[in-house]
Amino acid sequence: MRKLVLFVFGVATGFVAAHFVNQNPSGRRFFERLNRGITELSTAFSSGYEAAEREQFDEDLERTLRGLDRKDS
Repeated sequence: MRKLVLFVFGVATGFVAAHFVNQNPSGRRFFERLNRGITELSTAFSSGYEAAEREQFDEDLERTLRGLDRKDS
């Protein structure tokens, strides 16, 4: 229970600190850079996942078509 209280206190303190940092222009620039980096990272992850998914789909399709060709012979 004590760990939970400390965790909640830490999260609340972090939000308050972030609010105060965001009050000045350099703090805003910091959060804008941070958000831009997070957006780029999430875009890279999703692009990589979609590429891997397309590659796997293509491999499965080729395997299925080869199996159909063998049945036709």
